Amino acid sequence: MTADQLVVLAIIQGLTEFLPVSSSGHLNLLHLLTNYPDEGPAIDVAIHVGSLVAVMAYFWRDMLFLLSGLRDVVFFRRSDAARLILLLALASVPLAIVGFIMLKSGLVDAVRSLEVIAWTTIIFGLVLWACDAIGSRTRAFSQIGIPDAVWVGLAQCVALIPGVSRSGITMSAARALGFERTEAARFSMLLAIPAILATGAGVAMDLKDGQAAIIAGDALAAAGLSAVAAFLSIWFMMALLRRTSMTPFVIYRLALGVVLLWLVYA
Repeated sequence: MTADQLVVLAIIQGLTEFLPVSSSGHLNLLHLLTNYPDEGPAIDVAIHVGSLVAVMAYFWRDMLFLLSGLRDVVFFRRSDAARLILLLALASVPLAIVGFIMLKSGLVDAVRSLEVIAWTTIIFGLVLWACDAIGSRTRAFSQIGIPDAVWVGLAQCVALIPGVSRSGITMSAARALGFERTEAARFSMLLAIPAILATGAGVAMDLKDGQAAIIAGDALAAAGLSAVAAFLSIWFMMALLRRTSMTPFVIYRLALGVVLLWLVYA
């Protein structure tokens, strides 16, 4: 992989991982519309690690809170932090199960097409708009309960289809449950941590011994670029949502979807 391909790949992953526009959709588009080669498991792990570092850095106070919760879980102590850890774990279970089934059945590869990405980009852009626009939204992050975790966790499974967007569908679900915009985004971002860890671990299992040298070079650069891009995208989204609605992301999704449909059917 050339240097320019590495930069483009890392930046696209970092910028789109947490915005409600689908990172998997954009990465698949990169390969479907260009002659860029597959990045391979080493680079794939690296760019996901970069995204993970970014979300942990931005939400560092929440990370300290979660670490205290992990300690409480280990020592069987009740606390708000331990409760949040367990709720995030509960919300992650459906994704792990459905993801495993799709991987083993070959459905993961079957849904990677320009047509699928075009339609999911439009359809779930409209879902994002509807969930964001309808009804009052006043619930805080601290009010998350078991039904909320289950509902958002089930919604997250749909993001295994490219173009849906993991952050988009989880924020849509949280908004439908009555959470305020920035609180819905915060829930989505923290739920990304176990999702990214699981994805990275699964891809890392495919690494060959001979790829260790790649990890030390290109992958390190990819992780750094992805981390910077992801941190900036999180900062931008959270700042935007404090001032306005999800509409800018909806407009982008609809415009992109229309262009992709034109490419598919023209």
